[in-house]
Amino acid sequence: MRIVVDLNRCQGYAQCVFLAPEVFQLSGAEALTYEPNPDDARRLQVQRAAAACPVQAILIDRLNGAERSVTS
Repeated sequence: MRIVVDLNRCQGYAQCVFLAPEVFQLSGAEALTYEPNPDDARRLQVQRAAAACPVQAILIDRLNGAERSVTS
């Protein structure tokens, strides 16, 4: 699984941080950092985090390109 966050769109609401803290973190007051290739075991957490993003800034896709779930 690969994650891309549009950091220009991200407003730092941190909903993703609450739902998938092993993948998304806030660095400082509003700077989001994230693991771009989390383990597939975290897929459900990441999908929920992407769905909860108020500005839909998170894109999830499979590394092999076979499946793509666009949430932005």
